[in-house]
Amino acid sequence: QVQLVESGGGLVQAGGSLRLSCAASGRSFSSYDMGWFRQAPGKEREFVAAIKWTGGRTYSADYAGSVKGRFTISRDNNKNTVYLQMSSLKPEDTAVYYCAADLGRPTYGLKSLPGEYAYWGQGTQVTVSS
Repeated sequence: QVQLVESGGGLVQAGGSLRLSCAASGRSFSSYDMGWFRQAPGKEREFVAAIKWTGGRTYSADYAGSVKGRFTISRDNNKNTVYLQMSSLKPEDTAVYYCAADLGRPTYGLKSLPGEYAYWGQGTQVTVSS
């Protein structure tokens, strides 16, 4: 069982930056695929970024087109934590941001659908004012 706790959300002006953190409990964090999703009011949960275990100590990352070049996902396996650095924030980035985890399978593709992740955090609110 993996428990995830997000932090770092808040209110920021357009053009500003925030860094979200997701602390994971449990063992073997380094072999888990980790993802960030977001959900705005009245909308479905959508993929933001993921960092996938590709075997050994290697990982690959990918992003939704709407955040590519502005957001960066990273992980610190010593701290069992995954981060989402968000820059050049826009009002349309306003949403509840969720961290997700699933056991990594190196031969599988990167996971970008909510149903592909077994574990979820409670979410953290990000509000970007114009």
